[in-house]
Amino acid sequence: MFQSPLAYFLTFSTYGTWLHGREPGSVDKSHNIFDTPTLPTNSRREQVIRSQMRQPEYVLDEPRRQCVRLAIQEVAHYRDWALHAAQVRTNHAHIVITTPSLKPVPVLMVLKAWSSRQLRLTFKEEPKRVRWTHDGSTEYLWDEAARARACKYVVYEQGEPMAVFPTEPNPDRIQPGT
Repeated sequence: MFQSPLAYFLTFSTYGTWLHGREPGSVDKSHNIFDTPTLPTNSRREQVIRSQMRQPEYVLDEPRRQCVRLAIQEVAHYRDWALHAAQVRTNHAHIVITTPSLKPVPVLMVLKAWSSRQLRLTFKEEPKRVRWTHDGSTEYLWDEAARARACKYVVYEQGEPMAVFPTEPNPDRIQPGT
């Protein structure tokens, strides 16, 4: 049986905005160990990856950032998950969340799906538009100190503070059925 941690620290990025080889570095399956160096800058690798992109990069402007934050808040409320903090930037989102009985990857997929649906509905975007990278980062937070550190990072160390929860979702918004 799966032992649930106190919370998860989840991160996902927008499509095409954080390619391997770009400055200030990235991680891949071989370079994804905490507190180890990222991949070095390699403009040729970045160019090759960019040439393989199926669509232009997806950047979140301020209205889209708020839309994604609200979608994350709504899915947490709908599924009775405890959302502790969220920060949506132009090219990535950080979330600290507690979800009983679910592992982090399915949670990440649900957050991205609800966010995509709300972006499509709100901004009349094409349904086939790729908005997110395939994977994301998932970190288990086993104690209150780890959760507090993650919340502090998400809210105060990503630029202008965005959101600390709990807060109530906007009842006038559509509740996606994912």
